[in-house]
Amino acid sequence: MKLGNVVSILEDVAPTRHAEAWDNVGLLVGDPAAEVARVLVTVDYTEEVAREAVEEGASLVIAYHPPLFAPTKRVPHDAPWADAIRRGIALYSPHTALDVARGGTNDVLADVCGISTTERRALRRTAFGDTHYKLVTFVPSEALESVSAAIFDAGGGEIGAYARCSFRSTGTGTFFGEEGANPAVGERGRLETVDEVRLETRVPIGRVEAVVAAMRRAHPYEEPAFDLLRLAGDPPKGGDVALGLGRIGPVPASSRRDLVSRIKAALGVERVLVAGPLDRDAARVAVAAGAGGELLEDAIRQGADVFVTGELRHHEALAAARRGVTIVAALHSNSERLAVRSYAKTVAGRLPGVTVSSSTRDADPFSFA
Repeated sequence: MKLGNVVSILEDVAPTRHAEAWDNVGLLVGDPAAEVARVLVTVDYTEEVAREAVEEGASLVIAYHPPLFAPTKRVPHDAPWADAIRRGIALYSPHTALDVARGGTNDVLADVCGISTTERRALRRTAFGDTHYKLVTFVPSEALESVSAAIFDAGGGEIGAYARCSFRSTGTGTFFGEEGANPAVGERGRLETVDEVRLETRVPIGRVEAVVAAMRRAHPYEEPAFDLLRLAGDPPKGGDVALGLGRIGPVPASSRRDLVSRIKAALGVERVLVAGPLDRDAARVAVAAGAGGELLEDAIRQGADVFVTGELRHHEALAAARRGVTIVAALHSNSERLAVRSYAKTVAGRLPGVTVSSSTRDADPFSFA
């Protein structure tokens, strides 16, 4: 399968338009025209995982944490991502797009805690990223179908499962051709009026240049008038209240101590860090995989009595414990790894003919001595 086609499927699983603005997600390294036969999925793209990718013959590594994050002005020769470029190994990162997505990082952690699937909510709803422009142009009626077809063939006019969508209304256009103009209708040097059709359609942001170029080629006017209006992203269908960062909801009645045992067993860890009371019942649990401090106040404000995350700052843990909230911190990547393995299985089911496996060498850098 071509890498470009794989990326389209990965975008469908966890749309990168929902990622945080500060993040660096999507295809980081790789030629979209290259063939992909084997994929390795990992939380971190470490030297050990890079060696594993070479040994396994992987042509694509999906690293949950972006191997390339901050802007770089020089290429360090020994950086794993630089070696991937030399070897022709593509690198892709879903990161916060997977945190937000249905069935992603936070949903898996919420499942571990037993948070109700029917009453589950995002701790912080995502902002919808822009995905389309509205293209508006004005066409004489005799050229309407040819201009429309050019726009549609170049990638405009799709709404969900529907293609060649547009709206058309009639009106009157005016122009005055200055010196040097060569109008297709009327004459320069005088005010002209023309019966025109206002043609409106949606264009994906990534296709806008191609669509405008196609429209210009097909349009009979020397200088066609057109508007490009940036459209806000579509809200999730059905008002998906679980689309966003973190998750919160009720859990079956149990002690907080028993909940901690359940978390350790599911994540495959012997120990977790705990702050706050364990001798109370857990009724409403919030989760935020990775570094969850940013969402702690959201969790407390929404009534969570337990907050499960990867890591938290000292003073945040103290403040939560003082308010009777129990903090469970499993270490950063330990809170994400189960979800990343689940993601690998999802991706494998969407890529027939491509071998997808989870890294056996990926591990949290911290351990208990």
